[in-house]
Amino acid sequence: MLSLTVSQNSGQPLADQIVAGIKQQIDDRHLRPGTRLPSIRNFAGTYNVSRFTVVEAYDRLVAMGYLQSRRGAGFYTSAALTHADAAHPAPSDNHQRNEQLVWLIRRLLEADENTILAGGPWLPNSWLDETGIRQSLNVLARKNGAYLLEYGHPFGYLPLREHLALMLAGLGINAHANQILLTQGTSQALELIIRYLLKPGDTALVDDPGYYNMFGNLRLQGVEMLAVPRNPDGPDVAVLEKLAAAHQPKVYFTQSVMPRLATLDQLNRVIYARSFSKTLSGSLRVGFVACAQNIANELADIKMLTSITTSQFTERLIYLMLVDGHYRKYLSRLRERLGEARLNVVRVFERMGLELFVEPTDGMFVWTRFPHVEDSLTLAEASQRDGIMLAPGTVFRPHLGRSPWMRFNVTVCEDTRVQRWLQRQGGKAA
Repeated sequence: MLSLTVSQNSGQPLADQIVAGIKQQIDDRHLRPGTRLPSIRNFAGTYNVSRFTVVEAYDRLVAMGYLQSRRGAGFYTSAALTHADAAHPAPSDNHQRNEQLVWLIRRLLEADENTILAGGPWLPNSWLDETGIRQSLNVLARKNGAYLLEYGHPFGYLPLREHLALMLAGLGINAHANQILLTQGTSQALELIIRYLLKPGDTALVDDPGYYNMFGNLRLQGVEMLAVPRNPDGPDVAVLEKLAAAHQPKVYFTQSVMPRLATLDQLNRVIYARSFSKTLSGSLRVGFVACAQNIANELADIKMLTSITTSQFTERLIYLMLVDGHYRKYLSRLRERLGEARLNVVRVFERMGLELFVEPTDGMFVWTRFPHVEDSLTLAEASQRDGIMLAPGTVFRPHLGRSPWMRFNVTVCEDTRVQRWLQRQGGKAA
């Protein structure tokens, strides 16, 4: 029977305490080979720690050869270890690794109005253009047609694809409407690309840190991820070159803005994915993929096999919002408002002694850390008890490695409750 002492007040990280405690009990034979450990959820509840911490500890013990992960059954102590066993650790189970990501996404979606999403991935409702959506919805509702009843085109609503081709031209990306496939947000776009390009056992280059939802999808598909560190000026090109030469991966998933790789490549080898979920509405799940024609055809086939088609109704609604000029004006106001929020939050963070990874010039996120904190997960665990949800860097890493960094949403961090909480954390180390 497992019996540990895990102290929130110890100077030792929680995951380290758990790893050391379980390792000691296995070494001392208090836990016999084949003993089933508590589930991640039960362990977290019993010892008052986050599931992130439990997953990290269990995964480290698997890597060390002390535990075995059995799909759908949980974690079990391994057979008696030898020195050779320790030198060849057992692989981790991707399904178990995804548990904490599923838990994180569920927490975000189920958070009540009293939870402050300081690290949340989207704009607050008050920042979105609900009035504009309602106006376009009223216009669409008055139009005759079978779009309310019928399935849409496999590639998606043609007028919207034609309009997107014009938008891409404004970014220097030349594409025809038949090179654009509409999707249910970026998540489906990435899933289609993963299914098209990769099979279990393949390798793929990914940003570190990067998009956690995509990492989870790659794990589900059995793809091995090769982490490319993100520096303040972009991907670490030396590491990228070394990994590409050593492993010959099929694809590199990255987020590039300045310059856009699709602009440089003109969709010969680059597949460009994007959505309107963050700027318009999380309920209007419309995204798209722009790529070479032959790839678009293949992705459309996969889309039909996995989801038949996407909603023509929502695609028509997005189209109306884009072409009437309302969205363009709203986006201009949003960028101005975000710029003011970024400036305010950066100034406050710097006064607190927080270190910026880089000062952003666009978007709604700021990456920062306390110089004295090496594992931001401990702060995230503490903030939960005070009704504040932080985004620790570990969840944005392909292999969930420790990180001192945190991602903050500037639209939320102007809230003085968040600032006071962070100020107290900085004061504890002074």
